[in-house]
Amino acid sequence: MIVYRDATPADGAALDSMAQAIWIETFAHGVSAEDAATYLAQAYGPNGKLLADLSSGAARFHLALADGRVVGYAKVNPPWLPDAEPGALQLSQIYVSSDQHGAGVGKALLDWAIATARAEDATALLLTVWEENHRAAAFYRKHGFEHVGDYAFAVGTQVDTDHIMRLAL
Repeated sequence: MIVYRDATPADGAALDSMAQAIWIETFAHGVSAEDAATYLAQAYGPNGKLLADLSSGAARFHLALADGRVVGYAKVNPPWLPDAEPGALQLSQIYVSSDQHGAGVGKALLDWAIATARAEDATALLLTVWEENHRAAAFYRKHGFEHVGDYAFAVGTQVDTDHIMRLAL
């Protein structure tokens, strides 16, 4: 059984560990070891953005737990994309452990993100998805998101293309 709840700073270590593992599993094959190490140091660990956002309240996190283990999360925050439309919110991540793919965890987390944005009277929910992450892009299209632009996303010295997707609320 999956339990869903908002994250607290006490969840930081487990959330950070899970997020790092999913990032490595999903994205590390596409970058050099040096670029991966640079990105991981910026995004995760004691000085990373994930823990800073969790402890500061700069973003809201919603967890999926199986037997007390973090198996998924969603992160919603004000847009960091350049030229983001006024009134929008951004879904910065939905990460789901591979052993939970197809179990409805991603859909439940997306539903939470959409409900959160609507509760704040956001005009739209924005997100970015790596152009090579076809599974994720198809998931978002299935749920009404449209590709509205591209964004250059730096991973160390490598610059990848992310698709900007938008859901009107």
